[in-house]
Amino acid sequence: MSHLPVPHKTLIVVGTGEGANIYRNAGKGGDLKLHHEYDLEPGDLADEGPAGKEPPDTSPKESMEATFAKILANHLYDQAQSHSFDDLILVLDPDTLGETRPSLHSSVTDKIMLELPKTLSNSKIEDIERSILAAMK
Repeated sequence: MSHLPVPHKTLIVVGTGEGANIYRNAGKGGDLKLHHEYDLEPGDLADEGPAGKEPPDTSPKESMEATFAKILANHLYDQAQSHSFDDLILVLDPDTLGETRPSLHSSVTDKIMLELPKTLSNSKIEDIERSILAAMK
């Protein structure tokens, strides 16, 4: 079974609308070995607000998730502008991925090598690695 190689230092974002874990690929030679770098927490969402116009029937949870999607998109834009990554893998629950995707700048989307619509934020690193590799076959 062969997989596409995951470049060394690829940025891997694993999250939901409630936060994200940021990893780097510490593996070399195309191997995938996640190393946890930091967590991205939503902070005070009341100060941020979601991107775009909200439908009137939006629940507080949906509003929070939309706001975090905007925060994540802005964070990835800042990281791309400071040349913090060349390759990106997004592992986000389907709703968060759908909320985040339209807010991503082309400087971020140009670096995406995989979008995985799965909820893996509470999974073991080995399970995240296995899911990524399976998706890249």
